[in-house]
Amino acid sequence: MSRQPTFGTTKSGQPVHAKSRDHLADVLKFSPRAIRQAVGEVTGFNAKFAVIITSGVGTMACAYLFGLIALASLPVILVEAGAVPSAWVPSFLQKPGLILIVSWIAQTFLQLVLLSVIMVGQRVQSAASDARSEKAFTDTETIMDRLDVSTKGGLSDVLEAIHHLGAQPGTAFGGAGSGASVPERPTPPQG
Repeated sequence: MSRQPTFGTTKSGQPVHAKSRDHLADVLKFSPRAIRQAVGEVTGFNAKFAVIITSGVGTMACAYLFGLIALASLPVILVEAGAVPSAWVPSFLQKPGLILIVSWIAQTFLQLVLLSVIMVGQRVQSAASDARSEKAFTDTETIMDRLDVSTKGGLSDVLEAIHHLGAQPGTAFGGAGSGASVPERPTPPQG
């Protein structure tokens, strides 16, 4: 069920909601398009690789895969603990090689290698997010500066042009019998 975005959409079409839980479904699903877009925002092989791993590992599909890997060695543990008879567990799940492979994947690869790659990917994505935020702030400052009547340029120039037009005879704001008045020019705040 897709809700209407609270605050519209971004330039890339992503909905902007008021609550984080409204974004949960988009974050948890595996989306190759979103991964391609995230990879396109960074440069360099290492950064692209880290973003691919971070984006792929942070999905429910990957969580299910890691859960299956972890459960692969559970039957042998249950047999060794005496919780279930050996006859209940298929023989291919009881081989020591499988237990060693699962142990290596879970303890060595996932914890030592994948953790550092995910941290790099998060730093890359954070830097890109910070750059976008800084650009939005700079744009907002520029807009607010242009709307300030005490700043030279922007709205100040527009008001001066209107005032100047109003002083000329025969224009819409002045002259013989037009009946229109010149808008008052606001005085800048003192201080």
